[in-house]
Amino acid sequence: MLHVGQDDLRGRFETQRKAFAAESFPDLQTRKDRLARLLALIDDHEAAICQAIDADFGGRSQHETRIAELFVTRSGIRHASNHLANWMRERRVATSLPFLPASNRLMQQPLGVVGVVSPWNYPLQLALAPVTAALAAGNRVMLKPSELTPKFSSLLARLVADRFAPDEMNVVTGGPEIGKAFVSLPFDHLLFTGSTSVGRQVAQAAAANLTPVTLELGGKSPAIFDPSCDLDRSVARLAYGKLLNAGQTCIAPDYLLVPKGSSAQVTAKLGAAVARLYPTLAKNPDYTAIISDRHLDHLKAMVSQARETGAKVVEINPANEAFGDRSRKMPPVLVLNPGKEIRLMREEIFGPVLPVLEYSDVGEAIAHVNGGDRPLALYWFGRDPAVQRRVLRETISGGVTINDCLLHIAQERQPFGGVGASGTGAYHGEWGFRTFSKEKPMFIQSRFSSAPLLWPPYGRLFDRLYAMLKFLG
Repeated sequence: MLHVGQDDLRGRFETQRKAFAAESFPDLQTRKDRLARLLALIDDHEAAICQAIDADFGGRSQHETRIAELFVTRSGIRHASNHLANWMRERRVATSLPFLPASNRLMQQPLGVVGVVSPWNYPLQLALAPVTAALAAGNRVMLKPSELTPKFSSLLARLVADRFAPDEMNVVTGGPEIGKAFVSLPFDHLLFTGSTSVGRQVAQAAAANLTPVTLELGGKSPAIFDPSCDLDRSVARLAYGKLLNAGQTCIAPDYLLVPKGSSAQVTAKLGAAVARLYPTLAKNPDYTAIISDRHLDHLKAMVSQARETGAKVVEINPANEAFGDRSRKMPPVLVLNPGKEIRLMREEIFGPVLPVLEYSDVGEAIAHVNGGDRPLALYWFGRDPAVQRRVLRETISGGVTINDCLLHIAQERQPFGGVGASGTGAYHGEWGFRTFSKEKPMFIQSRFSSAPLLWPPYGRLFDRLYAMLKFLG
């Protein structure tokens, strides 16, 4: 893959900045044309995209790529295109009584040049979803995909270059040094998706330019089984949500809280649910590999530490297969009641490893969730509305799915984003459009304004009017 240099990086940015200055408010048709080209890029090259991602992972289910990336990204583009005219429309805003007959309006104005830094785990969706919002809002876009998916990143750069002028959108490839230079550019907005630790560095680099940032990070997203849940259905849905992309999902359930005394039953049911989804693992094209040897070693080290500290470790290997040294497929692992201080319970797992912890009552479950950083997602399974309401009100998370996993991320009519250590800001649908726009308030004075009555020289008239204003403001 041909990487750009730092001089070229700055040149690309200046090209886009000049182009935006020449067209600072693209009309509806221009924006819809850009979205149409983005959609055609996906539609015309679906097979090549799936193959590139499969090659980068060393085994990534093409069905997962289609449903979790291509479908979600297409839906987002179509939703934006269908609603763009309404999002762009100037809105009337109510005017307070003392200022009548003046009026208020709100304009959605493009920001300029937007930077997007996307991760490796969903390399298409997490690149093009924010790009969709930025283009819909009328901006120019520079995209820096992950160096851990070199085949896909190279393909995306070529496809974008074929359909977009460099001053509209371009893809920057390269390693960590280029990434550092990229986030240090004076973008008008920067969106980063990745780990919390790197997100802090990105925020610091952007702060030097006072660049506003949207950070989509991660953390330890809990799943809670309430005693009222349909256990078989809950286990099946949790197993699918956890093992999609082999757990390499920012909103994957990171640990499971179950009622006291039920962990053995839940473990057995999880084993059966996994076997139904993946009767074999090692050479099963439906089961995705870990992205790199380094990530695989990291996961194995966390499991080893849990075992060494006394936690019960249950490997789910339905066909009792052997996994060779060259394979990056990792069998699902359950870790029962691990200690709070081990890495498995302090770090985001990002793989097919699921700690299972018991709780005595809902208050203890809530306290466990609130004892750590605020998670990107929370999953609650149950049929007791009072408990559901309490969990939702007493925990803070980026988003929630009730009685399933992951699906809140695919709702274009809802914002997606983190809170606290799991991120800041939101996008998707109209929230993405607004993230990459300046909501410019406009006050339009009437020719019949009464404001001159409050001008100097001050006297009794001012005093009487001010006395009235105290009750009208």
